[in-house]
Parts: sequence; C-alpha cells; structure tokens
Amino acid sequence: MNKKGFTLIEIMLVVAIIGVLAAMVVPRLTGRTQQTKIAVTQADVDVNIPLALDLYELDMGQFPTEPGALMENKTNSDSWHGPYLKKMPKDAWGQEYIYKSSGTHNKYGYDMSSAGPDGQSGTNDDICNWDKL
Repeated sequence: MNKKGFTLIEIMLVVAIIGVLAAMVVPRLTGRTQQTKIAVTQADVDVNIPLALDLYELDMGQFPTEPGALMENKTNSDSWHGPYLKKMPKDAWGQEYIYKSSGTHNKYGYDMSSAGPDGQSGTNDDICNWDKL
C-alpha cells in the first residue's frame, strides 16, 4: 500500500532547519527593538507632541502650563480650537513624558523629555527636545 505523508525523520529535519535559521536571524533582530523604541520616542519628543504644542501656542498665544490643556479647554477661552491631541502618548517604555512649560533647555519655551530606557530622569539615556539644538 502506498501511503502519502511525511516520515518522522523528514519532520525532524524540517524542524532542525527552522531552528538553525531562527538561531541565525533572531540575534540580529533583537538589537533593533531598543533602537526602534528610541526612534519612536524621539519622534514623539521632536515632532508629534511639539506639533500639538505649536498649534496650541498659535491659538492661545502661549504654551500650555500642563499637557492636559492639549486635550481639553481648561481656560474656557474662545481661542481654543482643540483638542490638539486625542490623548497624551506615553514613551515606548510606558512612562509619561516630562513637560515643563517654562523650559530652561529648549529655546522654544518648553522642555519635553522622556526618562528613556532606564526610566530614571537625568541619566545619559534620556531623550530630550534640546539634545539637537
């Protein structure tokens, strides 16, 4: 009788080949995860949140004192044309962004930063809007 199918040895050979390929590819991709998180957080700090802040400043004449003003009209002003953000994003590590309306580092009038991968503000891995100025 002629049966169709795979033998146990054929299946084990395919699994072994997949294992070898995974062992070669996975180490090359694991370093990219941290790079991607840093890039996403840098984009939020440099582009995404500042765009909302700039729109708010155009309408209201000054930057908000706290980021919640980007989502709701806390001044009850007719100049407010928001919401400028649907919700305040968190950085790639799930932490809140640090916003200071009277910025000391950034020439634009506010400081925006993330504590970075270690979650501690003030260390070398912080991602800030004043790094590239």
